[in-house]
Amino acid sequence: MKVVEHFTHKIRQIEHCWIPMADGIRLSARIWMPEGAETKPVPAIFEYIPYRKRDGSRLRDETMHPYFAGHGYACIRVDIRGSGDSEGVLTDEYLQQELDDGVAVIEWLEKQPWCDGNVGMYGISWGGFNGLQIAAMQPPQLKAIISVCSTDDRYADDVHYMGGCLLGDNLSWASTMFAYNSLPPDPQIVGDKWREMWFERLKGSGLWLDTWLNHQHRDEYWQHGSICEDFSKVQTPVMAVSGWADGYSNAVFRLISNLTGPRQGLIGPWSHKYPHIGVPGPAIGFLQECLRWWDKWLKGIETGIMDEPMLRTWMLDSMPPSTFYHQRYGHWVSEPSWPSPNIGTLAFKLDKHRLVGEGAEVEEEELCLQSPLSNGLFAGKWCSYSTTPDLPHDQREEEGGALIFTTDPLDTAVEIMGAPVIELVLSASKPVAMVAVRLSDVHPDNKSTRVTYGLLNLTHRDSHSEPTPLEPDKRYRVKLQLNDVAQIFPKGHRIRIAVSSSYFPLAWPSPESTQLRIYTGCSCLILPTRTPRKEAITFPEVEASASGAKQQLHEGHHNWRVIRELDKDLSTLEVINDSGTYRLEDIDLIVKRETKEWYSYQCDDFQSPKGETLWRWGFKRDDWSVETVTRTILHCDESYFYLDAELDAYEGDKRVYSQNWNLRIKRNLV
Repeated sequence: MKVVEHFTHKIRQIEHCWIPMADGIRLSARIWMPEGAETKPVPAIFEYIPYRKRDGSRLRDETMHPYFAGHGYACIRVDIRGSGDSEGVLTDEYLQQELDDGVAVIEWLEKQPWCDGNVGMYGISWGGFNGLQIAAMQPPQLKAIISVCSTDDRYADDVHYMGGCLLGDNLSWASTMFAYNSLPPDPQIVGDKWREMWFERLKGSGLWLDTWLNHQHRDEYWQHGSICEDFSKVQTPVMAVSGWADGYSNAVFRLISNLTGPRQGLIGPWSHKYPHIGVPGPAIGFLQECLRWWDKWLKGIETGIMDEPMLRTWMLDSMPPSTFYHQRYGHWVSEPSWPSPNIGTLAFKLDKHRLVGEGAEVEEEELCLQSPLSNGLFAGKWCSYSTTPDLPHDQREEEGGALIFTTDPLDTAVEIMGAPVIELVLSASKPVAMVAVRLSDVHPDNKSTRVTYGLLNLTHRDSHSEPTPLEPDKRYRVKLQLNDVAQIFPKGHRIRIAVSSSYFPLAWPSPESTQLRIYTGCSCLILPTRTPRKEAITFPEVEASASGAKQQLHEGHHNWRVIRELDKDLSTLEVINDSGTYRLEDIDLIVKRETKEWYSYQCDDFQSPKGETLWRWGFKRDDWSVETVTRTILHCDESYFYLDAELDAYEGDKRVYSQNWNLRIKRNLV
């Protein structure tokens, strides 16, 4: 990464600024702008997230916002109401209050003497979500957005549910926000009222997992904030960005397919990170691409950005399976639009453990499947952050608990781009069942690399809003769309489909162990194929502005561990994400953060799965010392989810707040 220290504009920084809301609540902002912007106003770029600008995202923010400011923009990083140093209480994600506050910030920006009235929104994950959602509200000052790692569909393609299946990441993400919501503002910013604000949060933020588990189907709760409900509301130019290791790459295809305004899609090999710090690599000069976008839509300068193809993506070359890649082999490709006229199809029938050409004669056979709970221990995370080895392991261990269907060695390479689709004719022994399907690249040495996958709660086969139980032993034809991908299967490799009836802990299992019967001959796989062509797509080298100094006081530790206790027949996946203890030098703040997660099951008991999380946060400066500890446990039986949680807050060694939750939530076809 090239750190840029000298820009065309000298930069003025404002560490803290209050932005008043109509109800009297004030939001805290950190601002970077060119010197002299009060006399020569500039466009504003607005990032709006709850991850604590003061001490959470601080160093990351400093690699981006000063960079844009140095190129002639005012950059505003705002803590959402109830987070970081902003007043109020945060009780859920993407509430209408949050979106209304965002519009109010945009209106406030227009009135500032240093802003020329043109505003862009920029953000990853939460900030990518609310950028799209606020764009749908059509504030006239908002002229363009860049939405990274986000979604248009909060139910079908977010961290909570996938194909109607409850995701393990739902617990993990809820626990993350449970911990963040327990943290106080910085007394150096808000003054003596920090403790009052802290206790307001501790008492009022609630347990978000309770809310999410009480909305198990697609209802009005999830429709709110899902711009797919009416794409026409978004007329603002949109750059949609993601990575193949991220959980949100599918949304890029839907956004460029369904939006009608100016739009571009960019998908790299990355996990849930901005592309200029993208891992797996290669990272790209993303901030320069952003400047081309901002200059076009906020300053009216022709930069050639709209001459680029609508979709640019990294075509993944075959690699051996690994839980972590520093770099993904491949090359950049493009399509002029999406859906693209350059995409065809290649169909296979499911034969007895084989994938055969569409024209082959295949007799129908009934194959039985009843996967063990161990199927999924090596699946990796729904959304990779590349902070731990969280990508899928060699699939051969997973395939032992699945039905597999494999091609002969390929005579020629096969290149795919888009969403593979599998149509299964099946029956189930129970009224509630799920199916997980993985598409893998099988190497000549038989190593199996997962390329993409999909999940379907079979009660959702016709509708996510009105699911219906299965009639045991009745045959159904179901269609399952796997996650979009761009991948080359080399000559001599084989293409494999693995089908299982469980996939824990990536997804919560069905209430009972279920036998599926898959009928070959009438079941098929359809791949979206692409004819390779020579292209010269390049990006500039990575540039960023310098971030502040961080002194690591105690090293952290990151790992995933699979523990099999054979005497108890107990299996546990332990996830360790410990950032250690470090000092942020410029604000003289010591920060401690430790996270652990455990996902376990016993024997093949489908009522034994349990997820447990533990978060510890601590802050210290001089004689100010605070710490919070949050714990969450989710377990189940056939009829209910059981949710137990604890929140403890400390000043020094004294516990000053404690709250427990013990809840029972009825399972509803999940």
